[in-house]
Amino acid sequence: MKKYILAAGLLFSMIGCSDDYYDSINVDQTNPSTVPASFLVTHATTSLFHQMGSTNVNLNVFRMFAQYFTTTTYTQEPNYDLNTRNIPGQHWNRLYTRVLFSLQDAKQKVQDDTTLLPAEKNNQLAMIEIMEVYTWQVLVDTFGNIPYSEALQGLDNQFPAYEKAPVIYEDLVARAQHAISLIDTNVDGLSEDIIFGGNMSLWKKTGGSLLLRLGVQLSDVNQSLASSAINSAMQAGVISSNSENFQMNHLSSTPYTNPLYEDLVLSGRTDFLPANTVVDYMNDLNDPRRAFYFDDLETGTYSGGIYGAPNSYLTYSHLGTLLYTATTPSCLIDYAEVEFLLAEAAEKGYNVGGSVESHYNAGIKASMEYWGVDTADADAYLASSDVAFSTAQGNAKQKIAKQFWLAMYNRGFEGWNVWRRLDAPTLNVAAQSGSPVPTRYTYPESESSINSEAYNQAVSDMGGDTQTIKLFWDVN
Repeated sequence: MKKYILAAGLLFSMIGCSDDYYDSINVDQTNPSTVPASFLVTHATTSLFHQMGSTNVNLNVFRMFAQYFTTTTYTQEPNYDLNTRNIPGQHWNRLYTRVLFSLQDAKQKVQDDTTLLPAEKNNQLAMIEIMEVYTWQVLVDTFGNIPYSEALQGLDNQFPAYEKAPVIYEDLVARAQHAISLIDTNVDGLSEDIIFGGNMSLWKKTGGSLLLRLGVQLSDVNQSLASSAINSAMQAGVISSNSENFQMNHLSSTPYTNPLYEDLVLSGRTDFLPANTVVDYMNDLNDPRRAFYFDDLETGTYSGGIYGAPNSYLTYSHLGTLLYTATTPSCLIDYAEVEFLLAEAAEKGYNVGGSVESHYNAGIKASMEYWGVDTADADAYLASSDVAFSTAQGNAKQKIAKQFWLAMYNRGFEGWNVWRRLDAPTLNVAAQSGSPVPTRYTYPESESSINSEAYNQAVSDMGGDTQTIKLFWDVN
């Protein structure tokens, strides 16, 4: 594992990692011809996991959008000020350049490699494609319409057109299906694979789980395409235990630690607290994950900082020990998410095997296991009248949404997606701004000047460029 991460560090030094380098996707990227595909894939993988796992307010505020975290002194971000720190631009640039451009370059090198056997080449291309589809979905789900087929061409196309999000989604489903069809589980993938060590059976399950996510996201707006994606996912197989999670393991030494460790420990700062939103819900349910999500007060109780207000670090519960641990894995798709997606799909009538309740229960159990909750405590939680599917308050969608959202505590982007798609649970209004939770990021400010014609068309197609515009799949 260590040699693979060291390879990523070498790649950073070879292509440069200054902020200026990543200032715009429309700048022609320069990559040494000697950089092998494996280094590029490692670089893209570590960059993707870092961007999605960080809680640095310049890079990633999704844990605040989902109201898992709030802040102490600097309250702009939990009050949804995105532009002071150019948060949309950082997210946009890092995913386009550090992730997608590197994967595109790696894909070309694999295609051109005459030393690979056909099955080896297909497996490597499938791995790359699955990560590309994941990243494109994140970009669409963050912004809406984005540059897609004309993106990543450097000086060959400095002003790429934006494509409509539903069109991109349709292509992403096809790409994920194609990637899965390429996989030969009897042949290893990339030997330098830092996620699964070249185990293509696990990559196939990751691809299937990604297809399931795409299908469920589409289920309220395009039932035909959703059905195609979900059926393909079930045929391919999906993540079925926490041992199969799409996650990156970390080392105890810098710079290979969990990005949260960088933000919470190495920074020497005390900027983040658990938000009262999530703490209050979990207190009401007597949720045993509180002992892992949070650090209790000396009184043995849990209290979250007021969301969006200035908060005293010493007054409220702190984040749990695992979030301060360098070696805690970063996760992008896990077993709990898959089970809750299956519960959603079953509730909407898609054929995924099992009942809504069985998948709901499995999602809760998977989350409890992941965090280290004792089995007896998990069973008692599931048996309580406020949690049991037959007796918990709300309709089926609301029941799934609350437990799904609680399970995504350390995965802010997915928690935000759950809330947007299912409109539950109820989140707080930001204390200072009085603003509702955003339903999208606004576009990077640089786009309106650098790529103004395409940007203006996208704004027209989206109906504006505000935080409260809903994405195409967010119809309920």
